[in-house]
Amino acid sequence: MLVQNKPFSLNKTLLVNGRLMNLSTPRVMGILNVTPDSFFDGQRYTDEVHQLAQVEKMLTEGADFIDVGGNSTRPGAEDISEEEEMRRVVPAVRSISKKFPEAVISVDTFRASVAQKSCEVGAAIINDISAGERDERMVETVASLGVPYIMMHTRGTPQTMMQQTQYENLVREIIDYFHPKIYNLQQAGVKDIIIDPGFGFAKAGGQNFELLSQLDRFHIFEKPVLVGLSRKSMIWKTLKINPEQALNGTTALNTFALLKGVSILRVHDVREAKEIIELLNRLPA
Repeated sequence: MLVQNKPFSLNKTLLVNGRLMNLSTPRVMGILNVTPDSFFDGQRYTDEVHQLAQVEKMLTEGADFIDVGGNSTRPGAEDISEEEEMRRVVPAVRSISKKFPEAVISVDTFRASVAQKSCEVGAAIINDISAGERDERMVETVASLGVPYIMMHTRGTPQTMMQQTQYENLVREIIDYFHPKIYNLQQAGVKDIIIDPGFGFAKAGGQNFELLSQLDRFHIFEKPVLVGLSRKSMIWKTLKINPEQALNGTTALNTFALLKGVSILRVHDVREAKEIIELLNRLPA
């Protein structure tokens, strides 16, 4: 099951805020949804006081990145306007950067304008669920900003993606999706690219487990792999529970993902994710 003799033997780095971040031991990205309609923690962090309190909690628990998102991407969610996304995200990034200057802030957006403005006020990574497909300006924007870029696999939009789950060979088609995008990003001058296979995005229940079982195939790109499994429906629907009860299932699947060699866990529950990494790091080579 292990990628090499030890799960954390893949030597990868990211240049973030002028500092080289080593990913040979996996990192944890804490989720901060500043939107009222997230599938799990909506309405919790829509004002500055609660946002900063949650960021402080995640940083104290060991979060390496804080991922700020203002546009819900759960299945069926409606897009908000560019102006509304700006109104939610940019002040949050600004206040986090001011309060916690050492925090590495990622912005979850498919809009180049939001990416640009967020980086101007303190963001250091762009996390794009559309891999540049929903805004043709995104690639050139990321290249000009010189920041790491997370690109995710999906099809369609949150409104249509669950009607686009037909694949002849799931993992091969996702790999084929990433190949030209990586080439185009590299040609544009983007140095640090992170791959997110997109659990739950244009993938039905069983397909998510097929994808999880073959995560190590994405090392063909020699890029860090990020996974977002936290409290997703593949867990709580399988176990016939609700998202609030899905922490144990999240921990189980995150453990498997780490053993497959992923570099970043994107999670709601930072402490539990850091504990998995600490325990697995004790395994002998």
